[in-house]
Amino acid sequence: MNDPIIKIVIVGGGSAGWLTAGIIAAEHCISKPASSEGFQLTLIESPDISTIGVGEGTWPSMRNTLEKIGISETDFLKSCDASFKQGTYFKDWATGKGDTYAHPFTVPHRYADINLAPHWLAHTERPSFAEAVCPQTQLFSERLAPKQITTPEYAFNVNYGYHLNATKFAAMLKRHCIDILGVEHIEATVTEVNASENSDIESISTDRTNPISGDLFIDCTGSRALLLGKFYGIPLQQKSHILFNNSALATQVAYPTEDAPIESCTLSTAQQAGWIWDIGLSNRRGVGHVYSSEHTTEDEASVDLINHIESLTTTAYAKQVSLRKLTFEPGFRQKFWHKNCVAIGMSAGFIEPLEASALVLVELSAAMIAEQLPARRSIMDIVAKRFNEKFLFRWERIIDFLKLHYVLTKKKQLPYWSDNLIGSSVPDSLKEAIELWRYNSPWHYDTRQVDELFPSASFQYVLYGMGFKTLSSHTERKTEQNAAKLASGLFQENAERAAKLKSSLPSNRELINKINTFGLQKI
Repeated sequence: MNDPIIKIVIVGGGSAGWLTAGIIAAEHCISKPASSEGFQLTLIESPDISTIGVGEGTWPSMRNTLEKIGISETDFLKSCDASFKQGTYFKDWATGKGDTYAHPFTVPHRYADINLAPHWLAHTERPSFAEAVCPQTQLFSERLAPKQITTPEYAFNVNYGYHLNATKFAAMLKRHCIDILGVEHIEATVTEVNASENSDIESISTDRTNPISGDLFIDCTGSRALLLGKFYGIPLQQKSHILFNNSALATQVAYPTEDAPIESCTLSTAQQAGWIWDIGLSNRRGVGHVYSSEHTTEDEASVDLINHIESLTTTAYAKQVSLRKLTFEPGFRQKFWHKNCVAIGMSAGFIEPLEASALVLVELSAAMIAEQLPARRSIMDIVAKRFNEKFLFRWERIIDFLKLHYVLTKKKQLPYWSDNLIGSSVPDSLKEAIELWRYNSPWHYDTRQVDELFPSASFQYVLYGMGFKTLSSHTERKTEQNAAKLASGLFQENAERAAKLKSSLPSNRELINKINTFGLQKI
């Protein structure tokens, strides 16, 4: 139990495996043997398993991750068909009659100092909440970029993440990890997991190598969860009674011309029994329909998706697209770190692609392992306990936030949407929060941990975007005080900043073309 932790084995490649490898390798400088004290990082990847490549949206955190592991933003954008994502734009979620709202990546103006929501609510004649408090949403409609060609790599005018080709992303990470960061790569298929006397994993047997031993094993084998799920039997906590979606149809849609505009955000359009994502990459769109098989059939979902694609292109094009069927079981493991094994990515769980939480969970999981890596086996269980507590909270928080999108709907005539309103499908924590928000707008006290996945600002954007009301004499008294004058000035400042950004920023397409030609400045 006092053995040093010097050899980490990652089982599984793809975005999860190689992103995890890059984050840990960069933290522990394994490419510099003189300072590594024998530290080794090995990734075992089966040549017979391909990347799923559905989750093509990232959070702004990916900028810091890529920079930390030493990848040029210019090279990343070129290699992964990437474009800029500034948030999500929702259509038909509230009434199904053309209603829209935005969840941008930038928090409301002066959010640290003042909660603008009560002041926005106090005005009957007003723009949408997101437009009133954040300049970013006005960039969505113009399909503008978040920066200029003169802005250095990873710097920005407004906060942004990416849309990317997941298969090319995994390939780029793989090259970087092997060639630059010194990760050992073994192409082989796992045949057996071998335990030691204390029930830790001692080694992995494969079809092409001798058993591969390690001190810590990271399960990145996707939904198969070969180590944590199959070997250790850690069960999945099913969440299908809360979030109903369990199937998806996905395809790729070509742009009509090479200079066609590229969206600045993910587009999410509600359907009768789910919603359609529309993600703009530099060379194509990624489009898909995620739905509940309990509320619609695959044929009906296909028709809805084809109709949506037809609205983007032509009838002839829409009818010839090939749809890929995916199924998943919404939920997450009862714990993520057991003995000397920790699961990351779909091995740990998957809910649905709404709000693109999959890759950020990989980033956060790998970062905590890298930073808190136990020096010896004797303290690993302490680190594992903290890891499990942290990520159980994060997964539950994701459940609450995603469910919020569904419980504010007014589409009670549709079974899928009305079923989302049934009390037994709503977590008690969310019920409690919604009751409180009827009288107090979300703000800093709603952020329970310093590194929350979704800040209170995100809850504001969804609540007030979908027409939620926070009304009380308490709120009214707040808006009558001196803060009202300050808020009025901040609304005006935000409008002026939005106008300035709209006049100075290039389109997504224009910036990507310039990056392909000139590259971004190095910081």
